[in-house]
Amino acid sequence: MEGNIKHAHKVSMSNRSKLEMTGISDVVSFDLTKVLLESDYGVITIKGQNLHVNRLSVEKGELDIDGTIQAIEYSDKDNFSKKGESWFGKLLK
Repeated sequence: MEGNIKHAHKVSMSNRSKLEMTGISDVVSFDLTKVLLESDYGVITIKGQNLHVNRLSVEKGELDIDGTIQAIEYSDKDNFSKKGESWFGKLLK
């Protein structure tokens, strides 16, 4: 997988209430309890309460989230969706 890496990925969290990330290639969806991101390292799911995306720069791959962070989960893009089904289609189920 290292050969496909385009952006460096960094995660910094303060007091489980402010999350700063780099290496984000796309924001798939977000609401008050879940933010779904795409990166060169796979799909990233942020779970919590009162989540707010404060800063997003897809060009730079930077993202800031405020709220109560309860979990950060990484999934391979291949494992996130079934064969023949897009990850977006799975998200809508």
